[in-house]
Amino acid sequence: MGNVPIIQFHRVTKQYDNDPPVLNDVSFEIERGKFYTLLGPSGCGKTTILRLIAGFTEASEGEIFFNGKKINTVPANKRQVNTVFQDYALFPHLNVFENVAFGLRIKKMKQPVIEAKVKEALNFVNLKGYENREIREMSGGQRQRVAIARAIVNEPEVILLDEPLSALDLKLRTEMQYELRELQRRLGITFIFVTHDQEEALAMSDEIFVLNKGKIQQSGTPTDIYDEPINRFVADFIGESNIVKGNMIEDYLVEFVGRQFECVDQGLDKNEPVEIVIRPEDLEITSIEQGKLKVKVDSILFRGVHYELSCYDQDGNEWLVHSTKKAAVGTEIGLFFDPEAIHVMRLGETEEEFDKRLEAYADVDQDGK
Repeated sequence: MGNVPIIQFHRVTKQYDNDPPVLNDVSFEIERGKFYTLLGPSGCGKTTILRLIAGFTEASEGEIFFNGKKINTVPANKRQVNTVFQDYALFPHLNVFENVAFGLRIKKMKQPVIEAKVKEALNFVNLKGYENREIREMSGGQRQRVAIARAIVNEPEVILLDEPLSALDLKLRTEMQYELRELQRRLGITFIFVTHDQEEALAMSDEIFVLNKGKIQQSGTPTDIYDEPINRFVADFIGESNIVKGNMIEDYLVEFVGRQFECVDQGLDKNEPVEIVIRPEDLEITSIEQGKLKVKVDSILFRGVHYELSCYDQDGNEWLVHSTKKAAVGTEIGLFFDPEAIHVMRLGETEEEFDKRLEAYADVDQDGK
């Protein structure tokens, strides 16, 4: 299919009755062979996008394309996609083999073909030898693999995954993140994964779409999203952030907490009011003399690989610090950070101005510039 995106949304809106739109004038493109994650809080529209791609619901406005062809009215069973649901939706009365074979039997394939395809799919998800096992005898992780085998056995062009890891315990969830990512790489097909877990999205994705209130706030690689959040919502939602108000004095020079600091941002107006983001891990504990900020330690927690310190400066701004060093509660410390650790965000934009800047950002991102 050349360079045609496998999925395109063009100004898609989804609204139920007279309620506010669940999805509001959304446009994006999905390239083939990548792992995409739709990330956002409950009710942001991410599962609605999945249902629109799968054909389980129809758009109120806009156009949806698959391999360049409009599919708005194409029924779900005619689309080259398969969905792995949160509860896996396995048939409890069928064994592993018959669960995986179900879609092939619907297509009336011959038994030797079914046996070969099911065997190959189970091998792919490391369930060789489990063909006759009952579903009730399988662990949560094994059931998820059965659901994935049932999806890939139909050889879809896209696999949709609707929070499939949410029911697993933390250790198994982490293991399945690696397994899913590796499976996608081996299959070489497009995965679209829905989650509200930021760490999960950052760990697994080639590209992330961050959604809020029915709109895509930002799209990009995990590194782009984490290091260069486009607004306060993204900065707050993706990982933990220190956000304070400031002024952009000029290119590469910003003022906050009453002092001026070198930074790497440019292209804003002189003396423009801005918001400053510094990630907790980019703050280094040092002496008061060597620090760029002086803060007082309010609380400290041990998080296993680092200490988490909550500190306050003289203006009452809270500073969250992640460090392998610790400091006693009540003591004053210095915080050092590099110019690269400062990220400057515009503020006070109207929604229209924000949307225009977001479109420009997306155009630059797609051009790879």
